[in-house]
Amino acid sequence: MHSLTNVLAIVAIAATNVAAFDGRMTWFNPGLGACGGRDNDGSPVVALNPAQYAGGANCGRWITIQANGRTTAARVVDLCPGCPNGGIDVSPVIFDDIAPLSVGVVDPVHWFFQ
Repeated sequence: MHSLTNVLAIVAIAATNVAAFDGRMTWFNPGLGACGGRDNDGSPVVALNPAQYAGGANCGRWITIQANGRTTAARVVDLCPGCPNGGIDVSPVIFDDIAPLSVGVVDPVHWFFQ
């Protein structure tokens, strides 16, 4: 029983240590992404800044994005070399979940890996 308690405590600590990021969000027209797939404006996808892209280690992972009192989710498919640390570039369908495309930039935005 003691080992089960230890395992549950470790799981609880790990759940509270989810890496979260704050930055600015822009939008782009997806095509052939750095992760190797092809997507379009209606695909729920995101390009990560170089630090969080991690050389492609996060390709295929889903992130949750929060801003303006709204929440959406997108799959990592590309690198955004010009995005600063914490910054993301999303497809039009994802940007529109948070703000009109005409806004162009949402800052700040909060996001984390699912």
